Amino acid sequence: MSLSFPAFAISASSFSFKARHPKSRVPFNFQNPLRCSSSPSFRPLSRKLYPVKATVLQEDDEELVVEKSFPTKIPAGNEIEEVGESRANSSSSGLERWVIKVEQSVNIFLTDSVIKILDTLYRDRDYARFFVLETIARVPYFAFISVLHLYESFGWWRRADYLKVHFAESWNEMHHLLIMEELGGNSWWFDRFLAQHIAVFYYFMTVFMYALSPRMAYHFSECVESHAFETYDKFIKAQGDELKKKPAPEVAIKYYTGGDLYLFDEFQTSRAPCSRRPKIDNLYDVFMNIRDDEAEHCKTMKACQTHGNLQSPHSYADDLEDIPDCMIPEADCEGIVDCIKKSFTPTQAKQT
Repeated sequence: MSLSFPAFAISASSFSFKARHPKSRVPFNFQNPLRCSSSPSFRPLSRKLYPVKATVLQEDDEELVVEKSFPTKIPAGNEIEEVGESRANSSSSGLERWVIKVEQSVNIFLTDSVIKILDTLYRDRDYARFFVLETIARVPYFAFISVLHLYESFGWWRRADYLKVHFAESWNEMHHLLIMEELGGNSWWFDRFLAQHIAVFYYFMTVFMYALSPRMAYHFSECVESHAFETYDKFIKAQGDELKKKPAPEVAIKYYTGGDLYLFDEFQTSRAPCSRRPKIDNLYDVFMNIRDDEAEHCKTMKACQTHGNLQSPHSYADDLEDIPDCMIPEADCEGIVDCIKKSFTPTQAKQT
């Protein structure tokens, strides 16, 4: 989220790269909503993109365990040379680790502050709290899309996968919000006023953060999604028996069991399309699926923090190789500072 900012997308040439190191599985724990991911590994790892295999949800009795199988890959151009590694490279790596630590500390502080406010205002009002959370949670994704469209207008890059995934994430969060509205979470004027004004502030903050450091913006969203997962998980464990007696909202039935689930598959970048098909028999099932959606968002945000780790589940390299003439060469910028610099030095960019 030498010092460089991570990119938002995968360059066209990266569709065919091969994994150079075996995959590793690192447990990822959601029990503490403020304990977000640690700084990414600095070993030059990569992963095969097909078939889509990344993070999986496993249930052991009633405990949901989220495992991470994304080997963190160093961004192209950030790899430290194995032969003849200089002190400058070591110093640069140390500085980058320090910057990542500062970014994550700021994110955790901000998340902690918002959580304390919500805990104070919504201690015994679950649906209102969920309404506020979902109003806020969908903001980062169309903030990301706004910046990506701006960069495309500047001619820096065109990233279809990032735009598709982030739109699908906002679409998913919007349906969470519709569900909470149908459950009465927005019945009080104060709740609507608070949620909407926080969302406006959050939008501009995220746009600014994403323009300067995508890695930091994605980590902040990971913290928010982690808190959402933890909140829904506690609610399910506390109110599970009562939820099983209540009917599911109509909007939830249509979204989770509708005929066109393309966008439902799209935001789950750790899964192959069609690998998750929820059942909705009662309100308990609705909240179980919302909780699992938040886990998928968190894993996608974690993957986004490493340059080149995000790809649409519906993208296939073989299909793209069949139509090479239609592929558009894309610059490999790593944030607004790097893009501005490369826009004035096209010769250096080509050599790289």
